[in-house]
Amino acid sequence: MNWALFVDVLKNGLLITGLVTVMMLMIEFINVSSHGKWFERLKGAPNKQVFLGTLLGLIPGCVGGFAAVSLYTHRLIGFGALVAMMIASSGDEAFVMLTLIPKDALILFAVLFVIAITSGLLINFLARLGKGEKRIKTACEENFEVHLEDEGHFFEKPHFSIANLKHFSWRKIVLLLGLALFIVSLALGVLGHGHHEATQIINDTTSLEYAHKHSHGISLLDEYWINLLFAILSLGILAVIAVSGDHFIKEHLWDHVIRKHFLSIFLWTTGALLLVQLGLHYLNIESWTSDNIPLMIILAVLVGLIPESGPHLVFVALYASGLVPFSVLLASSISQDGHSSLPLLAETKKGFLKAKLVNMIIGLIVGFGTYLLNF
Repeated sequence: MNWALFVDVLKNGLLITGLVTVMMLMIEFINVSSHGKWFERLKGAPNKQVFLGTLLGLIPGCVGGFAAVSLYTHRLIGFGALVAMMIASSGDEAFVMLTLIPKDALILFAVLFVIAITSGLLINFLARLGKGEKRIKTACEENFEVHLEDEGHFFEKPHFSIANLKHFSWRKIVLLLGLALFIVSLALGVLGHGHHEATQIINDTTSLEYAHKHSHGISLLDEYWINLLFAILSLGILAVIAVSGDHFIKEHLWDHVIRKHFLSIFLWTTGALLLVQLGLHYLNIESWTSDNIPLMIILAVLVGLIPESGPHLVFVALYASGLVPFSVLLASSISQDGHSSLPLLAETKKGFLKAKLVNMIIGLIVGFGTYLLNF
């Protein structure tokens, strides 16, 4: 057993679970403080949801994807918005592409934006023809709730007040200590997952001269800067927890977010990452490549189905070195979404498979379409 690999998987699992949990805590606070009105407006505008999902997917890294998955599993955005996010998202590979092929990366993101919006709106249209969207069962069968105790002005005792600093239940203490540890880990880069495999793939496939020529001195091969920004954002959630009343802590944060989601997301995420890393460790994906572009498009889409950041970098490196055309990179980018879909796998296996299947079909159609157009 490669213990370094296991430790890396464990750190990634904790990072992803922590990011998703903080997203859920943030959404819970927004929902309760607005008495559910903010998300009710979102729920009644499926086409606006598609634009939101697309914009979240375009954020480099996986944070935006985690937010979209959290919204979907709580029935706040629909399947069209979820698919739009997954199409637009390039996961951690976005950082590598912005460094290695910045001009091509921006073109790719623009194309993904159009495809994501079009696909999401088309899915919504087909859902309306089918008399509404049939929601897939998730681990959380209820929307974010607003209780009778939440009525009235939220920014006052017993909901949210400096006076609540005098009252610390064991749940509040656990949440504060856990979140504080997570923030410190993000700030120090303890949980930041580097791109060791990405660097190796690029070094093996692309000349150092080419990489240097296109890097423009920018180093974005890791997510430290965005994790640091997220750590600062998490400080706001820490403050919310510190001054929140017992009802909000117990009913909304602990019973809803921690008990229902935290362990499930961590176990499924870590397990899936471990399985993928073991496969990548013993299988040489690069040996499967060839000059047969149609086969490469199919392979790129299939590899993109893996819920992991890393395998897609093979096609990034092949494109950067001029070994495959834009159609292969585009098909792979549509199909893959980095770690974003891992929390979806934890929450709903059926939803994960359905979304991935739709992405695969769109990836194949667009990939072969652009190939026939000589892109």
